[in-house]
Order: sequence, then C-alpha cells, then structure tokens
Amino acid sequence: MQPFVLESSRLRLEVPRTADTVAIHDCCQDEQLQRFTTVPVPYTFSDAQFFVSQIVERGWTTGREYTWGLRLPGSDVLVGMISLRHQHRDIGFWISAELRGLGLMTEAVRLVADWAFDEGLPDVLWEGYVGNLGSAGVARRAGFTYIGRGPGLQPDRLQGHPECWKARLARDDDRSEKPGWPDESRTST
Repeated sequence: MQPFVLESSRLRLEVPRTADTVAIHDCCQDEQLQRFTTVPVPYTFSDAQFFVSQIVERGWTTGREYTWGLRLPGSDVLVGMISLRHQHRDIGFWISAELRGLGLMTEAVRLVADWAFDEGLPDVLWEGYVGNLGSAGVARRAGFTYIGRGPGLQPDRLQGHPECWKARLARDDDRSEKPGWPDESRTST
C-alpha cells in the first residue's frame, strides 16, 4: 500500500521520512519512552535511520505495519509515532515528552482506529507494559475496553514477552471511557 495522510484540525499523521531521523533520535532518548517501548537502548542515530529506511518502508510495502509520524498543523516537525500492525491488529504509539497530556495521542489513536474500521477490521487491540499509565490513559480515553493482562504480543528488547495490560476497541463500540481499567490507569497523564 502507498503511504497516505490522516488528519484532524489538531494534528496530521504522515509517513516518517529521512528528514525526521533527528527528531526520532531525540525523542527516543527519553527514559520513559525507553522504559515502556521496544526501542533499542542506547538509541543511536543509526537506529533512527534504520527505523525510517527499513522498518517503516518495509511495513508499508508489505502491508505488515503502517506507521505514521505525528505533526502539528503547519509544522514539519515530527512529535510522535503511531503504528498499526496487521498480524494482531494491534496499535503502538509514543509522543514527545513535552506534548504528553494534551490529548493529541488519543486523537491520533482515534484517527487510526477509524481508518482501520473503514478498511474492514473488526477491532483494534492495544497493549502496554504493566505500569505504563500514560499509554493506558490514552487507550482508556480513546474508548478501548480493558480485557486483562498477560504476556505481550510483541517481543521486548530481549525477545521475551513481558507482562502487559491489554484492551480492545471494536468497530461498533462507542468511544466513551469504559469501567474496569486497573485503578492505576486513572492517574492523570
């Protein structure tokens, strides 16, 4: 599939490009992002280059994974990343530390989920390492239903499957916050 743009009045999602490697590298230095994602640690400029030129490009070409960079309207600066992996219909994301808590990632998740449902997917799954309150808050605010915890679908840096919180958003679900999330995910992010 050819990359395409998703957008709202508050943000634009488009394929990351070579010019974004500096922003990706800089964002991936954040300790919280490193703690709760599978990015290499330490994260080098070569890692960012490999991500854009290999992971993103191959994902779109094969249809395995669609990755978008988040940009604010009128800006070319990449401030976050969101991907939909087709094998498990799961979504993954991160946003730069200075933009957390503004609702931008919740909006990005909704844009990607709406597109996925328009494409015929029955649901979208989310999982985050146990304790990842920020990611859990995004999923909860986007309308996902918490379904429990268990080994993660995606291997971590050591090829293990760490304990994750899991949630599901079905095509016909309303987008209101659902009860049943771990109490910790009620913390403001």
